[in-house]
Amino acid sequence: MSSKMYFEVQVNTAPGLDHNIIIARLAALGFDGFIEEEDHVLAYKVKEKEEAADISDALRISGLEAAGLNLMEDQNWNEAWESDYQPVVIGNDMVVRAPFHKPMQGIEYDIVIEPRMAFGTAHHETTEQMLMMIHKMDIRGKKVLDMGCGTAVLAILAGMMGAAEVLAIDNDEWAYHNSIDNIRLNKGIEAEVLHGDAGLLENREFDIIFANINRNILLEDIPQYAGALAGKGKLLLSGFYLEDLPVIEEKSAASGLRLLNTSVKNNWVAALFIRN
Repeated sequence: MSSKMYFEVQVNTAPGLDHNIIIARLAALGFDGFIEEEDHVLAYKVKEKEEAADISDALRISGLEAAGLNLMEDQNWNEAWESDYQPVVIGNDMVVRAPFHKPMQGIEYDIVIEPRMAFGTAHHETTEQMLMMIHKMDIRGKKVLDMGCGTAVLAILAGMMGAAEVLAIDNDEWAYHNSIDNIRLNKGIEAEVLHGDAGLLENREFDIIFANINRNILLEDIPQYAGALAGKGKLLLSGFYLEDLPVIEEKSAASGLRLLNTSVKNNWVAALFIRN
């Protein structure tokens, strides 16, 4: 895999500009890796054709100011992430940890994730809520899709819970390779991983679809998710704010989906829909 360069941006918190607002705005600009510190957020984005000045301009248009803007390589980013990475315990029987953490006793779902440049390590409220809601679902024997899989943490949990088939898809090459590695780390889990976007869903059908991405991509792709659901299939979404729920629900309803329930934490939402 060819080496990539990433933009690292530091945005400081300010009155009326908390971490959630900063992350939402950065995600809309294509940033997909985040480290939250007490007084600032570090965000990461693959460098494509844009230059640092283009990133600065985009930030200002979004109402953000870069306190720091650097270019860095994959390995440097990984080292920074791993040094700050801690296991996440969810409920009484689930933990998401790195390979360098010791297993915990009495845990039914021990999920091992290499903490690399991919969203989905359970530290963010959206991933945590997705995991908790999946844990309550009937997964056994179902065909499951983890769309925008990041680290494939949701796909791995589905496999542990007895899904008959699991497919994980991400359009980021880094996340694609990381997902393959993470599935191998979790012994006994079988899942297919594809590099691409919602265009890969044509002629495919699933009982359950997970999509923890961001508001704009969800609004664009919900019709494709709905079209790939079988029968009374279910769609679990996250990556957006509570104030975005009405437009997400409206788009879902137009695609033949009905809201079943939601989870909210620090204004981030996870929402479960069913096909009518």
